[in-house]
Amino acid sequence: MGEGKDNVASLMGTKRLADAVRQAKIAAAQRSDVIVDIREADRARLEILAEELQPVIDELPDGDDSFDFTVSGGIHPRLWVDGTANVVMARDRRTYRFVRETRLGRLTLAESTEARVIADHVTDYVAERIVERDRAFAADELVGERPANPSRARTSKDDEEPLRQPEKRSKATDFVIALVWLMIGAVLGAGLLLAIASYQGVAIR
Repeated sequence: MGEGKDNVASLMGTKRLADAVRQAKIAAAQRSDVIVDIREADRARLEILAEELQPVIDELPDGDDSFDFTVSGGIHPRLWVDGTANVVMARDRRTYRFVRETRLGRLTLAESTEARVIADHVTDYVAERIVERDRAFAADELVGERPANPSRARTSKDDEEPLRQPEKRSKATDFVIALVWLMIGAVLGAGLLLAIASYQGVAIR
């Protein structure tokens, strides 16, 4: 009799566990359905934003791979603008959040429940990036055209007039110049000696 009660209790416990497992599976499935529904809702809102940005996408030059404008999957769908900036839905599932990933963390650039407002902010961001890129290209071109030694760069006038080489003097000319200076030195020396002698003669008297 005691054994029968134990078997019944065991079966009842097993049945309760099976029911609990079944209920847990149902709850997990429901939660999964909710997560899927939320993800799909976020993706749908981001696709609406992508449609708002379509005119901007159409104006980008062909072959420009600096911008993406693609909606990624995953638990938190994102509309990527470029490699660092993207739009994600906030926790309320109604607010668009335009963010940029930096070395210091995530920076929120704009938030709004209106897709049009966020589209305007994204357009301004794209314009700023294009201007920054053009300036960087211009700076690189200037660096490439700069001469290696600007202080010795020749002007157009220098190009027109060849450099003049100093005229070389002959050995005969050097000899004549040296002889002239020798004679001048001898004359000056003789004059100096005569002046000294005259001075001494006057002093003796």
